[in-house]
Amino acid sequence: MRNKRGDTLAISSDAYFFEKDKSQSILVLGIGNYLMGDEGVGVQLIQQINSLELPSYMDILDGGTGGFLLLSCIEAYGHIIFVDATMDGKRQGTVTLIRPRFASDFPSTLSVHDVGLKDMVEALYLLDKKPTLHLITISIDEMKPMTIDLSHKVAEAIPKAIELIMELAEDIYTKNHNLV
Repeated sequence: MRNKRGDTLAISSDAYFFEKDKSQSILVLGIGNYLMGDEGVGVQLIQQINSLELPSYMDILDGGTGGFLLLSCIEAYGHIIFVDATMDGKRQGTVTLIRPRFASDFPSTLSVHDVGLKDMVEALYLLDKKPTLHLITISIDEMKPMTIDLSHKVAEAIPKAIELIMELAEDIYTKNHNLV
């Protein structure tokens, strides 16, 4: 997370997400297991986007494989962009944008933690929290345990995915604030 000056903040509790109204903010949430090679592309993307100057309406979070532990954080936001790896049979490194409305709209081929992500989305709806959800997937071929290295094609996809995130976030912000 970043403060207004752009300094990276270390968040040690859920308090940050409730200090002010985040309903008009956009959370970019990278999901994945950093120690499983390409499967960790979501969290590696968050590490790279962290070095950029981000708009004030955008927060980033390395969600790891947090599942329900992330629920209290994400329920504060009106808009969430998830980033995750998927084994969908597409060419490795393919970046896809999906607009899921329910957990059943998430691809069945999300990586190993997909049940947790889908369950978390269902829990949001049960809590009567209906944020706008977007899912950016990066296609992978395999998971390699005990490595942080990304394959060449998956690593090359990160800048493309970041560009898509920035465009999508600006579009969401512009539409929500009638700046069109």
